[in-house]
Amino acid sequence: MKKNNKKMNLDLSEALTTAVIVLDTSLCIRYMNAAAEVLFAQSYQRVAGKSHECLFHMDSAMHYLSHALKHSDPQTLRECTLKTPNEKVIVDCIASPYLPDGKLEGIIIELIRIDRKVRMSRENQLFKEQEATQTLVRGLAHEIKNPLGGLRGAAQLLESELPNDDLKEYTQIIISEADRLQLLVDRMLGSSQQKNIESINIHEVLEHTRKLIQPDLPIGVQLSFDYDPSIPLLQADKDQLIQIVLNITGNAIKAVSNHGSILFRTRIARQFTLNHTVHPLVMQLEIIDNGVGIPESLQDKVFFPMISGSAEGTGLGLSIAQSLANKHNGLIEFDSKQGHTRFVLLLPIIDQDLDTE
Repeated sequence: MKKNNKKMNLDLSEALTTAVIVLDTSLCIRYMNAAAEVLFAQSYQRVAGKSHECLFHMDSAMHYLSHALKHSDPQTLRECTLKTPNEKVIVDCIASPYLPDGKLEGIIIELIRIDRKVRMSRENQLFKEQEATQTLVRGLAHEIKNPLGGLRGAAQLLESELPNDDLKEYTQIIISEADRLQLLVDRMLGSSQQKNIESINIHEVLEHTRKLIQPDLPIGVQLSFDYDPSIPLLQADKDQLIQIVLNITGNAIKAVSNHGSILFRTRIARQFTLNHTVHPLVMQLEIIDNGVGIPESLQDKVFFPMISGSAEGTGLGLSIAQSLANKHNGLIEFDSKQGHTRFVLLLPIIDQDLDTE
C-alpha cells in the first residue's frame, strides 16, 4: 500500500504546473518534477546529487534554505528573482521540511511563477500614471497657451511703436522666448494629428532612424543591430514609431557620451499580455546602451514630463514616446543600472495570417 501511495504522489507531482524540487539535508538535489525541469531548462538526470547552487542563484538562498532545514518550519520568499539559463523569472518560493515517516530527510521547495501577475500590476500602474500625467500636463499647457499668445502679441505691438531700433532688440528677445515656450507647450500637448496607420516593417523604421542619427553620432559610439527577420508587419503610424525610437535613442546617446555602444534588438514575444489583453504576437524592440544608467531616484519618474537626468534636457522625450506607444496599444518598459540600460518597446502585432484562419 505504501509503495502504491508513493507512486501516486510521484505521479501527482509530475502532473503539477508548480515546480517542485526536493533537497536532502546537505542541500543536494534529490528530485525535480517536470515543471521544475522546464523552469530551469535542466533535466533531473543532469543535476541529480549536485548542490542546490547549480540551480538557485539567489543571494539569500543559502540562509533561507538553512533556516528551513534547521527549524523544520515552512519558509516563504515572495517575489524573488531567479536566474535561469533562458531568462530571469519572478517566483514565490516556499520551502517546507520533508518528513517521511516523521523523520527529517530534507526540504521540499515549491516555485510558483508570478511574472505575469507582477508584470500586469506594474503595467496597470504605468498606464494609470501616464493617463493622469497626460491629463494634468494638457490642462496646464492649455492654460499657458492663451497668456503666452497675448504676451507675444503685446511685444509685437510694442515693437511697432518703438522709435529706436536698439530698443527693438528687447522686444525681439520677448518674442523669441515666447516662441520657444510655445514650442515647448506644443511638445507637452503632443501631436494632435490622427494616426496614419499602414503596414510597417519595424526594421525599415530602425534603418531610417540610423540614417537620421548617424551624422551626429560621436566617433567613439558604436551602433549595432540584432534583428529577427521573421517579425511580421506592424499596423502602425510610421512617423510616430520613428519619433519613439529617436526619443529613446537620443537618451542613449547622451548616456554613453563620447564613448560606448548602443544596440537595437528585435524579437517576438508570444501569448503576451498588454493592457489586460493577451496578444498572440507582440513585437519587442530593445534599445540597449552601456552608459551611466538612470539614477535610482529618477527610475520611478522617467516617463513623467519635465523629469530629466540631463542638465540640458527638457524631460519630454520619454513622456512623449510612452504616450505614442500607448496610442498604438503598446508600452515602453525599462531596466537600468550602471553600464547597462535597456528600454523595451512592446507593440501588438495583428497577424493577417492568424486573422484569416
